[in-house]
Amino acid sequence: MVSTYTITVPTDKKGRHLDRRQAERRRRARFKRTLLPTTLLWALAILMLFPLLWFLLSSFKPGGELFTYPLSFLPREWTLDGYAAALERIDFAQYLLNTTIVATVTTVLTVALCATTGYALAKYKNPWLSVLGLCILSMTMLPGEVILNPMFIVVRDLGLYNSLWGVIIPSIITPTGVFMFRQFFVTIPDELMQAARIDGASEYGIFFRIMLPLARPIMLTLAIVSFQWRWNDYIFPLIILGDPEKFTLQIALRALVGAENIDWTVLLAASVLSMLPLIALYLVFQRYITSSNINTGLKD
Repeated sequence: MVSTYTITVPTDKKGRHLDRRQAERRRRARFKRTLLPTTLLWALAILMLFPLLWFLLSSFKPGGELFTYPLSFLPREWTLDGYAAALERIDFAQYLLNTTIVATVTTVLTVALCATTGYALAKYKNPWLSVLGLCILSMTMLPGEVILNPMFIVVRDLGLYNSLWGVIIPSIITPTGVFMFRQFFVTIPDELMQAARIDGASEYGIFFRIMLPLARPIMLTLAIVSFQWRWNDYIFPLIILGDPEKFTLQIALRALVGAENIDWTVLLAASVLSMLPLIALYLVFQRYITSSNINTGLKD
């Protein structure tokens, strides 16, 4: 019985054979090139994670331990009194429901309208569409605070004041979302649409059966960002909502801050609870945010 052995000879990028010294020298150089960037990234990650961990661990500390000297990173006495007090002091379930309705409905409408608008601006040639695109893009140059007063007047005159729809409707169309979809649809070859038309697909069929599946990474990215925006929005719901039963979580958390003192144990615990839906949303959908192959089905 004859045994055979395979010897692997290291080569460079051009396929030339290297001796062991050259291969070892190249491995060391590659390690040195990656060591500094990796170390810097880990240092930045730790710097960004440290305040978040301090905030999270502080929510498990009793009130007297938050400002004791010297400060301790880990709680000396773990307690859930802050979470129990937060659930008792505010109607957390009602505020959570209000915020979920506002964020979910706004996100669904935002993704739908931004996708259709971006598709029209990218794939249909018409002079007035170009003017519309410039008008939408110019909205990114205005700070949100500048248009708060006119938006409030419009919402009030439409009879939507102190209503969740008064918060939802003005937040539907975002220039950033339209621009994201427009730039994505521009990269899709027109030959794909022409082939679908030859096969008898309607314009609606092309959009819903071809374009939207290809734009799934953009849809999910915009959905996560839009949900986060609406979930954390504070200023606009504050000027639109006056009934405490219709408050969102951010307004309810601000109500915990008194005129003279702040109950930090309750505020920290309630803030952690308000973050949990966003963390769960990101963990569920992060694996879907990947690039799509838009050249599927096309020949070179």
